[in-house]
Amino acid sequence: MKAENTTKIQFDSLSVNEAYARGAAAAFLVRYDPTVPQLADLKTAVSEAVTNCIVHAYPDRVGPIVMTLAVYPGRLVKITVADRGVGIPDIPKAMEPLFTTGNPEERSGLGFAVMQSFMDKVRVSSTPGHGTRVTLTKRLEEKPST
Repeated sequence: MKAENTTKIQFDSLSVNEAYARGAAAAFLVRYDPTVPQLADLKTAVSEAVTNCIVHAYPDRVGPIVMTLAVYPGRLVKITVADRGVGIPDIPKAMEPLFTTGNPEERSGLGFAVMQSFMDKVRVSSTPGHGTRVTLTKRLEEKPST
């Protein structure tokens, strides 16, 4: 299936860029007239995915994060957040609620659980030492005609 519209941005893994990523995703998707709750769900999932890159992928340095957004026929949205950081050695373990590789006093370990609760599908692929790719999928509901 061919995307109707796509965009791709790259930014540094700085905490200030989490808000940029959320805003950029919202700006791109607003033309599809999502409901306010749908837009909030998408922005929250993007926030969690980008924050995971900032905190876990590059724990000791700044590195690149690439976010790609695509809208397919039927209002299907796919957002990919990718890094070239440390990678995840055990994806099923990393996706368990309350699991974190960060400081447990600062991190709740709920990032993937939050993403899964707001999206229709979350797919994670990773290679230790080479990075991680998180793909978030959500179908936007049709707005009722007035």
